[in-house]
Amino acid sequence: MMKPITLLAVLALATPLHAQTVAPPAAPAAAETPMSDAVVRRIDAAAGKITLKHGPIANLDMPPMTMVFRVQPPELLHKVKVGDSVKFHAVDIGGTYTVTAIEAAQ
Repeated sequence: MMKPITLLAVLALATPLHAQTVAPPAAPAAAETPMSDAVVRRIDAAAGKITLKHGPIANLDMPPMTMVFRVQPPELLHKVKVGDSVKFHAVDIGGTYTVTAIEAAQ
């Protein structure tokens, strides 16, 4: 039979190891989330905002619509112009929908 102190040591070490193996998977990274399609309707570089007529946004569970997004970093606005078809990624940052990646559609 195992000595009580040895049993306690084994249990103490086994518990943290078990907790590590059953942790839920992390949320998908932005790079793993597919980009959404849109058409640029308006750019407000001074305010760092863009108006997009977009298709469904899967990671935000959002249906197609036209809406204004904040753009972070604002330099992304220089990559597109009004009328461009684009692919973009948006997230909810403190209740503000924010474009974090945008590129002209191929």
